[in-house]
Amino acid sequence: MTMSGRIACMVVVCVIAAAGSVAAAEKASKEQIERGRYLVNLGGCNDCHSPKVFSAAGMAPDETRLLSGHPSDAKVPPVDTRAYAPGYWYLMGQHLTVFVGPWGVTYAANLTPDEQTGIGLWTEDIFVKAMHTGKHMGDGRPILPPMPWQNLAQVNDDDLKAMFAYLKSLPPVKNLVPVPTPPAPAGSGTH
Repeated sequence: MTMSGRIACMVVVCVIAAAGSVAAAEKASKEQIERGRYLVNLGGCNDCHSPKVFSAAGMAPDETRLLSGHPSDAKVPPVDTRAYAPGYWYLMGQHLTVFVGPWGVTYAANLTPDEQTGIGLWTEDIFVKAMHTGKHMGDGRPILPPMPWQNLAQVNDDDLKAMFAYLKSLPPVKNLVPVPTPPAPAGSGTH
């Protein structure tokens, strides 16, 4: 067999091997995504990260904007900064995606794979590190209440990776969520 023939055979063998690996990875990925869907639903992620709709059956996540975070076009009424004081109010907005408390104002993040406004550019490692450290992208600003990152820090890496796989499988939703607002200085009135 000529050198070019041997190279062609090696290429064919590599392609066949790679195709088998891809098929196995896709099967594992589907199982991982289903595990992630289960964990995200069990963990109540939609409670804060999905805008709500109201129907005769009551309040439910907006299926067209699942896990897309606080709607960028939702207006937040002025907040009396006395609510920021520890021991006073914890407030939520109409979609249950914006929260006010002693930490200031937080908005539920867009967890869809949109690359500009969601977690589309995050890697599995960044997601796992963020959940373990309570830091945005694993080493940025603190992840603020009411996000229960302390509970998620106890979740094993395989389950966090499954959750990430599920989130990455969602349709991307372009929704730029506002950055958190720190508490206003005491005596300044409203936010």
